[in-house]
Amino acid sequence: MNTPMESGQSTTATRNLQQWMREHSLISFFIMAYAFSWIIAIPYVLSLWGILKGNYLPLYIFRTAGPTMAAIIMIGISEGKTGLRLLRQRLQDRRHSWQWYLAILMGIPALMLVGIIVQRGTLTSVQGVTARILVSYAVNFVLVFFGVALPEEIGWRGFAFPRMQPRYGPLGSTLLLGVLWVFWHLLYFLTPSHGGGPGTSFTSYLTNLGYFFLMVMAIAIIMTWIFNHTRGSIFIANLVHASIDTPQLVWIPLFFSVNEAQLNLAGLIAFGAPALLILILTHGRLGYQPDPAQPMTAREIKPEHTF
Repeated sequence: MNTPMESGQSTTATRNLQQWMREHSLISFFIMAYAFSWIIAIPYVLSLWGILKGNYLPLYIFRTAGPTMAAIIMIGISEGKTGLRLLRQRLQDRRHSWQWYLAILMGIPALMLVGIIVQRGTLTSVQGVTARILVSYAVNFVLVFFGVALPEEIGWRGFAFPRMQPRYGPLGSTLLLGVLWVFWHLLYFLTPSHGGGPGTSFTSYLTNLGYFFLMVMAIAIIMTWIFNHTRGSIFIANLVHASIDTPQLVWIPLFFSVNEAQLNLAGLIAFGAPALLILILTHGRLGYQPDPAQPMTAREIKPEHTF
Protein backbone atom coordinates (compact mmCIF):
# COMPACT_ATOMS: atom_id res chain seq x y z
CA MET A 1 0.00 0.00 0.00
CA ASN A 2 1.30 3.42 -0.92
CA THR A 3 1.92 5.90 1.89
CA PRO A 4 0.46 9.46 1.64
CA MET A 5 3.96 10.74 0.81
CA GLU A 6 4.39 8.21 -2.01
CA SER A 7 0.94 9.04 -3.38
CA GLY A 8 1.76 12.74 -3.31
CA GLN A 9 5.05 12.16 -5.11
CA SER A 10 3.27 10.05 -7.74
CA THR A 11 0.65 12.77 -8.28
CA THR A 12 3.36 15.43 -8.60
CA ALA A 13 5.30 13.31 -11.09
CA THR A 14 2.14 12.77 -13.17
CA ARG A 15 1.40 16.49 -13.19
CA ASN A 16 4.97 17.31 -14.16
CA LEU A 17 4.82 14.77 -16.99
CA GLN A 18 1.52 16.18 -18.26
CA GLN A 19 2.91 19.71 -18.10
CA TRP A 20 5.98 18.64 -20.08
CA MET A 21 3.74 16.95 -22.65
CA ARG A 22 1.61 20.09 -23.00
CA GLU A 23 4.75 22.19 -23.53
CA HIS A 24 6.16 19.66 -26.03
CA SER A 25 2.94 18.47 -27.59
CA LEU A 26 4.31 17.56 -31.03
CA ILE A 27 7.32 15.65 -29.69
CA SER A 28 5.07 13.82 -27.24
CA PHE A 29 2.59 12.95 -29.97
CA PHE A 30 5.14 11.51 -32.39
CA ILE A 31 6.92 9.52 -29.66
CA MET A 32 3.62 7.92 -28.66
CA ALA A 33 2.43 7.42 -32.25
CA TYR A 34 5.61 5.54 -33.12
CA ALA A 35 5.75 3.64 -29.83
CA PHE A 36 2.15 2.44 -29.86
CA SER A 37 2.29 1.31 -33.49
CA TRP A 38 5.73 -0.31 -33.36
CA ILE A 39 5.08 -2.14 -30.09
CA ILE A 40 1.98 -3.64 -31.71
CA ALA A 41 3.86 -4.49 -34.94
CA ILE A 42 7.15 -5.86 -33.60
CA PRO A 43 5.88 -9.34 -32.58
CA TYR A 44 4.51 -9.96 -36.10
CA VAL A 45 7.71 -8.74 -37.77
CA LEU A 46 9.84 -10.95 -35.52
CA SER A 47 7.62 -13.95 -36.24
CA LEU A 48 8.04 -13.42 -39.99
CA TRP A 49 11.81 -13.52 -39.62
CA GLY A 50 11.70 -16.66 -37.48
CA ILE A 51 12.80 -14.91 -34.29
CA LEU A 52 9.48 -15.30 -32.47
CA LYS A 53 7.01 -18.16 -32.75
CA GLY A 54 3.27 -17.67 -33.03
CA ASN A 55 0.64 -15.98 -35.18
CA TYR A 56 0.68 -12.25 -34.47
CA LEU A 57 -1.10 -11.11 -37.64
CA PRO A 58 -4.37 -10.27 -35.80
CA LEU A 59 -2.38 -7.95 -33.52
CA TYR A 60 -0.43 -6.44 -36.43
CA ILE A 61 -3.66 -5.30 -38.06
CA PHE A 62 -4.14 -2.78 -35.25
CA ARG A 63 -0.76 -1.06 -35.78
CA THR A 64 -2.45 1.88 -37.51
CA ALA A 65 -4.19 2.80 -34.24
CA GLY A 66 -0.99 4.35 -32.88
CA PRO A 67 -1.50 7.88 -34.28
CA THR A 68 -5.12 7.94 -33.11
CA MET A 69 -4.25 6.80 -29.60
CA ALA A 70 -1.50 9.41 -29.38
CA ALA A 71 -3.76 12.17 -30.71
CA ILE A 72 -6.61 11.44 -28.28
CA ILE A 73 -4.23 11.37 -25.32
CA MET A 74 -2.56 14.63 -26.32
CA ILE A 75 -5.82 16.44 -27.07
CA GLY A 76 -7.23 15.24 -23.76
CA ILE A 77 -4.17 16.55 -21.90
CA SER A 78 -3.80 19.85 -23.75
CA GLU A 79 -7.36 20.85 -24.67
CA GLY A 80 -9.73 18.55 -22.78
CA LYS A 81 -13.34 18.06 -23.84
CA THR A 82 -13.32 21.17 -26.04
CA GLY A 83 -10.49 19.79 -28.18
CA LEU A 84 -12.09 16.36 -28.42
CA ARG A 85 -15.40 17.95 -29.48
CA LEU A 86 -13.64 19.92 -32.22
CA LEU A 87 -11.88 16.76 -33.38
CA ARG A 88 -15.26 15.04 -33.70
CA GLN A 89 -16.63 17.99 -35.70
CA ARG A 90 -13.72 17.80 -38.14
CA LEU A 91 -14.22 14.06 -38.49
CA GLN A 92 -17.85 14.69 -39.44
CA ASP A 93 -17.20 17.67 -41.70
CA ARG A 94 -18.54 16.44 -45.05
CA ARG A 95 -20.06 19.71 -46.30
CA HIS A 96 -17.87 20.39 -49.30
CA SER A 97 -18.51 20.92 -52.99
CA TRP A 98 -19.11 17.92 -55.22
CA GLN A 99 -16.02 18.77 -57.26
CA TRP A 100 -13.82 17.75 -54.33
CA TYR A 101 -15.51 14.38 -54.08
CA LEU A 102 -15.24 13.80 -57.83
CA ALA A 103 -11.55 14.73 -57.89
CA ILE A 104 -10.75 12.55 -54.87
CA LEU A 105 -12.87 9.48 -55.56
CA MET A 106 -12.37 9.37 -59.35
CA GLY A 107 -9.34 11.50 -60.15
CA ILE A 108 -6.90 9.95 -57.68
CA PRO A 109 -7.55 6.30 -58.72
CA ALA A 110 -7.33 7.38 -62.36
CA LEU A 111 -3.91 8.95 -61.73
CA MET A 112 -2.75 5.76 -60.01
CA LEU A 113 -3.90 3.73 -63.01
CA VAL A 114 -1.96 5.99 -65.37
CA GLY A 115 1.10 5.63 -63.16
CA ILE A 116 0.92 1.87 -63.58
CA ILE A 117 0.16 1.52 -67.27
CA VAL A 118 2.97 3.86 -68.38
CA GLN A 119 5.51 1.43 -66.88
CA ARG A 120 7.01 -1.05 -69.31
CA GLY A 121 5.38 -4.48 -69.41
CA THR A 122 2.39 -3.79 -67.20
CA LEU A 123 -0.18 -3.68 -70.00
CA THR A 124 0.82 -7.15 -71.21
CA SER A 125 -0.25 -8.62 -67.86
CA VAL A 126 -3.54 -6.76 -67.44
CA GLN A 127 -6.61 -8.82 -66.66
CA GLY A 128 -10.11 -7.87 -67.65
CA VAL A 129 -12.09 -5.53 -65.41
CA THR A 130 -14.86 -7.70 -64.01
CA ALA A 131 -17.76 -7.15 -61.63
CA ARG A 132 -15.67 -8.93 -59.01
CA ILE A 133 -12.95 -6.29 -59.32
CA LEU A 134 -15.49 -3.48 -58.92
CA VAL A 135 -17.05 -5.11 -55.86
CA SER A 136 -13.58 -5.73 -54.48
CA TYR A 137 -12.74 -2.06 -54.89
CA ALA A 138 -15.84 -0.95 -52.98
CA VAL A 139 -15.27 -3.43 -50.16
CA ASN A 140 -11.57 -2.62 -49.88
CA PHE A 141 -12.28 1.11 -49.91
CA VAL A 142 -14.52 0.79 -46.84
CA LEU A 143 -11.96 -1.41 -45.07
CA VAL A 144 -9.10 0.96 -45.87
CA PHE A 145 -11.13 4.05 -44.93
CA PHE A 146 -11.90 2.76 -41.43
CA GLY A 147 -8.90 0.46 -40.87
CA VAL A 148 -6.01 2.52 -42.29
CA ALA A 149 -6.94 6.07 -43.32
CA LEU A 150 -9.07 7.00 -40.31
CA PRO A 151 -6.72 5.84 -37.53
CA GLU A 152 -3.72 7.42 -39.27
CA GLU A 153 -5.31 10.73 -40.27
CA ILE A 154 -6.80 11.41 -36.84
CA GLY A 155 -3.18 11.68 -35.78
CA TRP A 156 -1.35 13.09 -38.81
CA ARG A 157 -3.81 15.76 -39.95
CA GLY A 158 -6.21 15.66 -37.04
CA PHE A 159 -3.67 16.55 -34.37
CA ALA A 160 -0.14 17.08 -35.69
CA PHE A 161 -0.46 19.14 -38.85
CA PRO A 162 -2.73 21.94 -37.52
CA ARG A 163 -0.10 22.53 -34.84
CA MET A 164 2.85 22.30 -37.22
CA GLN A 165 1.60 24.60 -39.98
CA PRO A 166 1.45 27.87 -37.98
CA ARG A 167 4.90 27.13 -36.54
CA TYR A 168 6.82 25.87 -39.57
CA GLY A 169 4.75 27.26 -42.45
CA PRO A 170 2.73 25.25 -44.97
CA LEU A 171 5.63 23.83 -46.98
CA GLY A 172 8.02 23.25 -44.09
CA SER A 173 5.41 21.50 -41.99
CA THR A 174 4.28 19.43 -44.99
CA LEU A 175 7.79 18.18 -45.70
CA LEU A 176 8.49 17.51 -42.02
CA LEU A 177 5.26 15.58 -41.58
CA GLY A 178 5.99 13.70 -44.80
CA VAL A 179 9.38 12.56 -43.50
CA LEU A 180 7.92 11.49 -40.14
CA TRP A 181 5.09 9.73 -41.96
CA VAL A 182 7.61 7.76 -44.04
CA PHE A 183 9.78 6.84 -41.04
CA TRP A 184 6.69 5.58 -39.21
CA HIS A 185 6.39 2.98 -42.02
CA LEU A 186 10.04 1.81 -41.84
CA LEU A 187 9.34 -1.23 -39.68
CA TYR A 188 6.56 -2.37 -42.00
CA PHE A 189 8.94 -2.56 -44.96
CA LEU A 190 10.30 -5.70 -43.33
CA THR A 191 6.97 -7.42 -44.13
CA PRO A 192 5.59 -8.78 -47.44
CA SER A 193 2.72 -6.27 -47.33
CA HIS A 194 5.27 -3.52 -48.00
CA GLY A 195 7.45 -5.48 -50.40
CA GLY A 196 9.86 -6.85 -47.79
CA GLY A 197 10.16 -9.94 -45.65
CA PRO A 198 12.66 -12.82 -45.50
CA GLY A 199 14.59 -13.27 -48.74
CA THR A 200 14.24 -9.65 -49.82
CA SER A 201 17.56 -8.14 -50.87
CA PHE A 202 18.82 -4.93 -49.29
CA THR A 203 18.87 -3.33 -52.75
CA SER A 204 15.19 -4.13 -53.25
CA TYR A 205 14.45 -2.74 -49.80
CA LEU A 206 16.20 0.55 -50.57
CA THR A 207 14.59 0.84 -54.01
CA ASN A 208 11.11 0.25 -52.66
CA LEU A 209 11.69 2.62 -49.75
CA GLY A 210 13.11 5.29 -52.06
CA TYR A 211 10.08 5.24 -54.33
CA PHE A 212 7.81 5.26 -51.29
CA PHE A 213 9.62 8.25 -49.77
CA LEU A 214 9.26 10.37 -52.90
CA MET A 215 5.66 9.28 -53.41
CA VAL A 216 4.70 10.19 -49.83
CA MET A 217 6.33 13.62 -50.11
CA ALA A 218 4.28 14.32 -53.26
CA ILE A 219 1.12 13.03 -51.58
CA ALA A 220 1.78 15.17 -48.50
CA ILE A 221 1.94 18.31 -50.65
CA ILE A 222 -1.34 17.47 -52.36
CA MET A 223 -3.02 16.58 -49.07
CA THR A 224 -1.93 19.86 -47.48
CA TRP A 225 -3.41 21.79 -50.39
CA ILE A 226 -6.70 19.90 -50.08
CA PHE A 227 -6.60 20.17 -46.27
CA ASN A 228 -6.25 23.95 -46.39
CA HIS A 229 -9.01 24.32 -48.98
CA THR A 230 -11.46 22.19 -46.99
CA ARG A 231 -10.93 23.99 -43.69
CA GLY A 232 -9.06 21.14 -42.04
CA SER A 233 -11.64 18.44 -42.67
CA ILE A 234 -10.35 15.10 -41.38
CA PHE A 235 -13.18 13.36 -43.26
CA ILE A 236 -11.84 14.66 -46.57
CA ALA A 237 -8.27 13.74 -45.56
CA ASN A 238 -9.53 10.20 -44.87
CA LEU A 239 -11.12 10.04 -48.34
CA VAL A 240 -7.86 11.13 -49.98
CA HIS A 241 -5.85 8.58 -48.01
CA ALA A 242 -8.28 5.76 -48.81
CA SER A 243 -8.43 6.76 -52.48
CA ILE A 244 -4.64 6.43 -52.69
CA ASP A 245 -4.32 3.14 -50.78
CA THR A 246 -7.32 1.23 -52.14
CA PRO A 247 -6.21 1.16 -55.81
CA GLN A 248 -2.92 -0.35 -54.67
CA LEU A 249 -4.81 -3.31 -53.20
CA VAL A 250 -7.06 -3.76 -56.22
CA TRP A 251 -4.48 -3.22 -58.98
CA ILE A 252 -2.36 -6.14 -57.73
CA PRO A 253 -4.80 -8.81 -58.97
CA LEU A 254 -5.65 -6.68 -62.02
CA PHE A 255 -2.00 -6.44 -63.13
CA PHE A 256 -0.27 -9.71 -62.29
CA SER A 257 3.23 -8.36 -63.00
CA VAL A 258 2.98 -5.31 -60.73
CA ASN A 259 4.93 -5.56 -57.47
CA GLU A 260 5.14 -3.25 -54.45
CA ALA A 261 8.02 -1.19 -55.84
CA GLN A 262 6.11 -0.63 -59.10
CA LEU A 263 3.04 0.45 -57.14
CA ASN A 264 5.10 3.01 -55.25
CA LEU A 265 6.67 4.17 -58.51
CA ALA A 266 3.17 4.44 -59.97
CA GLY A 267 2.21 6.69 -57.07
CA LEU A 268 5.29 8.84 -57.64
CA ILE A 269 4.44 9.16 -61.34
CA ALA A 270 0.80 9.87 -60.56
CA PHE A 271 1.28 12.51 -57.87
CA GLY A 272 4.71 13.96 -58.59
CA ALA A 273 3.63 16.31 -61.39
CA PRO A 274 0.42 17.53 -59.65
CA ALA A 275 2.40 18.19 -56.45
CA LEU A 276 5.02 20.19 -58.37
CA LEU A 277 2.29 22.13 -60.16
CA ILE A 278 0.57 22.98 -56.86
CA LEU A 279 3.89 24.16 -55.42
CA ILE A 280 4.51 26.45 -58.40
CA LEU A 281 0.99 27.86 -58.66
CA THR A 282 0.66 28.55 -54.91
CA HIS A 283 4.26 29.74 -54.51
CA GLY A 284 4.65 27.16 -51.75
CA ARG A 285 1.71 28.49 -49.71
CA LEU A 286 -0.44 25.42 -50.50
CA GLY A 287 -3.67 27.29 -49.89
CA TYR A 288 -2.69 28.33 -46.35
CA GLN A 289 -4.39 31.46 -45.02
CA PRO A 290 -3.44 31.91 -41.35
CA ASP A 291 -5.99 33.43 -39.02
CA PRO A 292 -4.19 34.32 -35.76
CA ALA A 293 -7.45 35.09 -34.00
CA GLN A 294 -8.83 31.61 -34.69
CA PRO A 295 -6.22 28.83 -34.78
CA MET A 296 -7.47 25.64 -36.38
CA THR A 297 -7.13 23.73 -33.14
CA ALA A 298 -9.67 25.95 -31.39
CA ARG A 299 -12.09 27.33 -33.99
CA GLU A 300 -15.36 26.00 -35.32
CA ILE A 301 -14.84 24.42 -38.74
CA LYS A 302 -16.99 26.09 -41.37
CA PRO A 303 -17.96 24.47 -44.70
CA GLU A 304 -15.95 25.41 -47.78
CA HIS A 305 -18.10 25.47 -50.91
CA THR A 306 -15.51 26.52 -53.48
CA PHE A 307 -13.25 24.10 -55.31
